[in-house]
Amino acid sequence: MATKSWLTLMLLLMSWRESMHCNGLTVDPPEDLVILDPGHLGHLEITWSPPTSLINMTECPKLYQLEYFNTYMDSWTAIRTDRRTHSAQFDLMKDVRVRVYTLLSGPCTNGTMIKSTSYIEVVQKPPSTGVVGTAVQDFVCVYHNMKYLECNWGRSPKMLANSQQNLYFWHNGLKQAEECPKYLILNGARSGCNFTEKSLPKFTDINFCVNGSSPEGPLKPTFISLQIQNHVKPETTEKLHLQTGPDMQLELHWEGPVGSLPGDCLEWEVEHNQEGPDGKIASQLISTKQMSLTLPSIHDNKRSCVRVRSRLNKYCADKSFWSEWSRPTCQPEMALKPEWDMVPVYVYIAVAIIAILVLSLCAGAVLKVRRSRQLKKPDYARHIVFQKFSTYICGGLKRQENLHLHRSQIAPV
Repeated sequence: MATKSWLTLMLLLMSWRESMHCNGLTVDPPEDLVILDPGHLGHLEITWSPPTSLINMTECPKLYQLEYFNTYMDSWTAIRTDRRTHSAQFDLMKDVRVRVYTLLSGPCTNGTMIKSTSYIEVVQKPPSTGVVGTAVQDFVCVYHNMKYLECNWGRSPKMLANSQQNLYFWHNGLKQAEECPKYLILNGARSGCNFTEKSLPKFTDINFCVNGSSPEGPLKPTFISLQIQNHVKPETTEKLHLQTGPDMQLELHWEGPVGSLPGDCLEWEVEHNQEGPDGKIASQLISTKQMSLTLPSIHDNKRSCVRVRSRLNKYCADKSFWSEWSRPTCQPEMALKPEWDMVPVYVYIAVAIIAILVLSLCAGAVLKVRRSRQLKKPDYARHIVFQKFSTYICGGLKRQENLHLHRSQIAPV
C-alpha cells in the first residue's frame, strides 16, 4: 500500500514538472466527463472526450491522466492511458471524486510532454434514498476453511417492523448483480446469506449490497467490497497428541485442518495451562509456525493442558479469522479447567428437566384417573337404585294385572 502511494506521488510530481515545459502551447482539459453506474454495486465506468481544440491535431499523440480518490485506501490513485474510458471500484456510501487531465507530446510540442494546467472533475454524492438509520450493522463475511462463504449482519435498532432485507452481489464473472442464493433467518427476519451452493472466485473483488423495503419506504443501502481469501476462518483442530518424554518434558504435535488450506499458510497459537507447586494455574500463549512443540517439564506430576487454534498468516492473506479453540488435551489425562468442557453439565441439566417433566405427567395422569373414578361412582349407585325401583314398580303392576285377570275368570256368568 505504501509503495503504491509513493508511485502515485511520483507520477503527480512528474506531471507537475512536465506541465512547466509549455513552449508557448496550451493544452485544454478533456470534455464530457461522465460516471456511469451499470448496476455492479460500486464498479463504475468513467468516460470522457478529447478537448475540441485538439481534435484536428492528429500528428501529436494524446494521453490522459485519470485521478480518482480511493476511499478504501484514503488516497488518490492516478493512471495514464490513451483510452477514453476506464472502470474502477468505488464505495457508493461516500463521495465519488474523479478528475482527468490532457497530456500532449510529439512534434507539435518539440518532443516535450505537456499537461493541461486545469482538469475536468466530477463529484458524485452518495444516494440519499432510504429511511435514515435503517442501514444494516456489523456486516461480516467468513470464508469457512475455504469451502463456502457466509455473510451475516445485524438489524439496526431503528429498523421498522415488517421490513424485508435483501442481499445482492456482483463480480467480474457475472453480467448483472444476483440475489442471495440462501438467506439465513434469525427471529423471523433475514440476518445473513449462505453461499454453500454458489461458487465465488478468489483474488477478485466481490461487491455486496444489502438494501430492503419497509412500510415507510426503502431501507438505507449498505455497500461492501471484499476478496474472500482475506476472510478465511480455518476449521477447528481435531487431533492433538500430548505425551511426556523421557526427560519429563511435554511433547505436543497436532494435525492441520482437512481441506484446501495450504499448510505453509497457517500460523498457530498454543495455550498452555500448567498447575504449579502452589496449586495455582500459570497460563501461557505461544505462537508458532510449526505443528509440533516441546513444553516445559511437569512439576511433581501436576497437570498440564494445551489447546490450539490457527489462522492464515500475513503472507497468504491481508487478514484472517482465528479458528475456534480445539478441545483441551491434558497430561495426565484430565481436564485442567472444567469450564473448557461443559457437556456433562448440560447433560445433567437435560436429564433433570426430562425427569421433572415425566414425573409431572405421571402425577397428572394419576390425578385424572382418580377424579374420573370419583365421578363414575355416583352414576353407578344411581343406576342400581333406578334398576331396583323399576323392578319394584313393574313387579307391582304385574301382580295387580294377574289379580284382575283371576277375578274376571271366577266371576258368575
